[in-house]
Order: sequence, then structure tokens, then C-alpha cells
Amino acid sequence: MEQNEAKQQLAKQAASDHDVTAITPSQEDVAMSPPAEEASCPTCAGGTASMPMSYVYALGRIEARFPRLSVEKEFAQVAGRSETAGKTDQQVFHAVLSKRENRYLVRQMCLVLSIQGLETYILQPRDPVDFERLVEAIRSAPSPNDIDVVVGLRGPIAPPELCNGLMVPIVAFDQIYSFDRNALIKAIPKPEKTAAEQFSPAAEEVFDRIMQLTDNAGATDEHRALNYLSVRYPAIYAKAAEEFARNFSLSGVETRPSPLSATRKIVEAIFSYTNRNTDFTEKFFVRVDVTEEFPFLVTKMSTYYDR
Repeated sequence: MEQNEAKQQLAKQAASDHDVTAITPSQEDVAMSPPAEEASCPTCAGGTASMPMSYVYALGRIEARFPRLSVEKEFAQVAGRSETAGKTDQQVFHAVLSKRENRYLVRQMCLVLSIQGLETYILQPRDPVDFERLVEAIRSAPSPNDIDVVVGLRGPIAPPELCNGLMVPIVAFDQIYSFDRNALIKAIPKPEKTAAEQFSPAAEEVFDRIMQLTDNAGATDEHRALNYLSVRYPAIYAKAAEEFARNFSLSGVETRPSPLSATRKIVEAIFSYTNRNTDFTEKFFVRVDVTEEFPFLVTKMSTYYDR
């Protein structure tokens, strides 16, 4: 009898030891275990809280969409109380959202940035005041030449319920510029020795080449640098017009990390021009600092020599 009781006590102790080991890992196990990933928060600061963020400097077109059926029905009721006779659907859409008393609808809308026709980002302002900028980007008469520049922070992939099933990265933006391509070209200072009929086609070609670069979503350092140059540095257009006048064609646009990068991220944007008669190629480059959210110019356009 005593032996049976002893065996029962040992069995209970073994089970107890096993249970403790299972729910209380040793210090070695804790040290070797990877830390638990932080859950994303799609509604906090544009969905980017508690996640590593990268910067975005993207060129595309902003579209407003209804994220849920209830928002669409609410919009229809508001539009029904407005003067809409003779207006197109897009004009009505713009007119309703532009009214200050209807800004609650703007806050409910899903704002999508499409790049080269592909839905790329869902936009959310980091400051609620910036909903005003989103209203400006919703045009009453959209055109294929419309351009929206978005500067902000790239966060996690949006949950399906945020934008009617669309699952693309969320961008919490700090700045939006809205214009069309013709306005951009007209705003670029024209070189004194270049006629307007020569400069405009040159500028348009350089801009289009940058826009059409493969997978330019404005999220890599290289693409952010090029997009920044395309809207903020007119010298690249002046150089193109100058080279076209010399019978050179734009044969390449490439980017690479600068050897000067040490504590900061600096990108070199290299523009290659090839003579149409001799095939001789000249290269020119600029350096752009892309360390932080807002890129800036480091060195101006100058001759590039292959190393």
C-alpha cells in the first residue's frame, strides 16, 4: 500500500513538473525566441503606427471612391438636395464634396492614388486639416494629363474593409501638389537661347520618360529622387532642350547610390544623351539627398564621367 501511494505521489510530481515546463519557458528559450511582431493599426495615423515606415514621393492621379454602400447612399441623398441639372456625374461629385457642410463625406471617402493606371496607394492625411488638399485633387473635369504629387510615409497593406476590398499600402501624406502636365511645362523657366516651340516638346519628353520608368511607385530612394527632380528641378529640362538642339537624343535615365553616401543617403541621377550621327554619348548627373521624407538637391547638373 505504501509503495502504491509513493508511486502515485511521484506520478503527480512528474505531471506537475511537466506542466510548469510547458507554460514557463526557461530563460534560454526566452532569449532565443524572436520578439512578437507588433500588430498594425490601420486606423492610427493613417495606418502606420507600430510599423516600420518608408518614405514615398509619388506621381500619379488621385481618385475618390465609396468605401461602403452606406456612404454611397448618403452621398446620393445629399446630391438629391443639390442643384445638379446640366452637370455631368463628375461635376456633381466634385460640387457636393467641395461644399464645406459636406466635408464629413470627404472624411468617409476612400482616396486612391493610381500610378500608370494601377491602383497603388490608399491615402490618409496625417493632419485632418489636409482633407482640404484632397478636395482640391478631386477635379470636376478630369484629364489624362492630371498629375498629383504625394509626399508621405508608406505604411501597411490596407485591410479589406477600409476601401471596399482594395488591399494596397496606406500612405499617410504630409503634402499633396495637384496640377496638369501643361501647367508644369509652362511653369518651367525657358532658357534664353531656346525657342518655346523647341523647349516644350523637350520638357514633355523628359517628364514622360521619368513617369514611364518601370515600377516607379515613388517608394525607392532612386524613384523618389527622379520624381523630385521632375517637379522641382527645371535644369534637367533645360539640358534636354540644349542637347536636342545639338542633335543628341535622350538615350537613358538611370540612378545609383552616390559614393559620397556615408551618414546620409545620396542618389545620383544620370541622364545620357547620344549623338544621332556619331553615336557618341555624353552623360550629365545631379545628386539628390533622400535621407528623409523631403528630398533636396546636393549638387547641380554637371558632366558625368564613367568610373
